[in-house]
Amino acid sequence: MSPPADLSAARVAFVGAGKMGGALLSGLSGAARPKSLLVIEPHPAPCIEVLCQAQGWTLSAAAPQKGDRFDAVVLAIKPQMLEAAAASIAPLLDEATLVVSILAGKRIADLSARLPARSFVRAMPNTPASIGRGVTGAYANDATTAEQRALAHALLAAAGGVEWVEREELIDAVTAVSGSGPAYVFYLAECLAEAGAAAGLPPDLAARLARATVSGAGELLHLSQEVSAATLRENVTSPGGTTAAALAVLMAEDGMRPLLEKAVAAAKRRAGELAG
Repeated sequence: MSPPADLSAARVAFVGAGKMGGALLSGLSGAARPKSLLVIEPHPAPCIEVLCQAQGWTLSAAAPQKGDRFDAVVLAIKPQMLEAAAASIAPLLDEATLVVSILAGKRIADLSARLPARSFVRAMPNTPASIGRGVTGAYANDATTAEQRALAHALLAAAGGVEWVEREELIDAVTAVSGSGPAYVFYLAECLAEAGAAAGLPPDLAARLARATVSGAGELLHLSQEVSAATLRENVTSPGGTTAAALAVLMAEDGMRPLLEKAVAAAKRRAGELAG
């Protein structure tokens, strides 16, 4: 029997409660909560201890070796820990359990070779998940039922948007765009602050202006779902004005577009190398 699509009827286990696992758990503390939830984390942060106590969730240093199976198991450990952890995780699973993995670089073939389950979802969240504003790319293998996919969607949506891809290899591209993408945006804020200081602003003022500009523009983009990024850019740009002068540099043949294409291609290539 497949797990229930309704998250509130599901029994869920989290293996690992670090930054990403903790972000998902924080999201699940809202209205959409599983029927029961076990968190397996040998070294929980104080905030995880408080969260589990407040929600009535079970927090354990190790996986139970006996007991009922879980409808879904979320793997949120470090990728290099999979080999060592597989044996202890196995008692949580059977062929009807859905495994949702957020282990970077671990393909479904790696998981299925080590765990006694058939249904796997491979997911790549990003760090804004910690404030409920993340986006996760996800892929489900052929054995995953519609109900299981709905359950995975509900679990991942606790930390923000969820976008599904139809081929597992596209997860590498997701990693390069949204998984690593927050770092690109933070670097933009760094560079903008440094450029402001070079233009004569006090460095602390330049940093504040850059931070507020990047975060404010991001929020405007978020709230303007029906408006393209290109249109928002055009709305700021007066012909012959200061923004147009700057964009002439950024949009040159050797400007931002080819640089970002090279950066994303490098990240995608590295994601493939890490996955083997």
